[in-house]
Amino acid sequence: MAHATDPPTPRPAPDGGAGPAPHTSDDALAGTARSRVALRVNGVRHDLDLDHRVTLLDALREHLDLTGAKKGCNHGQCGACTVLVDGRRANGCLLLAVALDGCAITTVEGLAGPDGTLHPLQRAFMDHDAFQCGYCTPGQLCSAVGVLREAAVGHPSHVTAGAALAESGPAVLTTEEIRERLSGNLCRCGAYPAIVRAVADAEAHAAATTTGAEVTA
Repeated sequence: MAHATDPPTPRPAPDGGAGPAPHTSDDALAGTARSRVALRVNGVRHDLDLDHRVTLLDALREHLDLTGAKKGCNHGQCGACTVLVDGRRANGCLLLAVALDGCAITTVEGLAGPDGTLHPLQRAFMDHDAFQCGYCTPGQLCSAVGVLREAAVGHPSHVTAGAALAESGPAVLTTEEIRERLSGNLCRCGAYPAIVRAVADAEAHAAATTTGAEVTA
């Protein structure tokens, strides 16, 4: 009896011969290239057996049931899947999970403290109504943590003034700076003004660059 996963039987050639070898589809190759991957996600180690084509985003959502990071465009253009990889923001849909063996991953689920205390950015987003449907919010939050960290160590952006570039120390997060640094995260609801205000508000909190997952780890 044939099964749905069996490769197709080659059709006989018109002259009665065996005909050319059947083409092997991508589905037939699925699962043939796999590796064990160790990821520390939100302070907890996970040992996964993954197909080499699985992205970090799919590993989080489909294998670990962490659905905070959203799949929007799946092409690295909307930012809905933004997470922190070894403390730096990245698009989960563009990274292969097998390339991150041993890395520490923080998702929106890992921002709050171990006792459930909201992260300063989460609180600021609530205080300023910085969301509507909320689909992009997890990526906005993780990206904002990255923004605050980058500014704290003086990383410039495209709009950083020349004088500021020559200075050492933290970058000043003006409204223009926040908009530029978060420009990779799209919000179809148009909550951008409130998001900018929320990030500016959270910047004043000393704990804004620390996540609950890092405290747990």
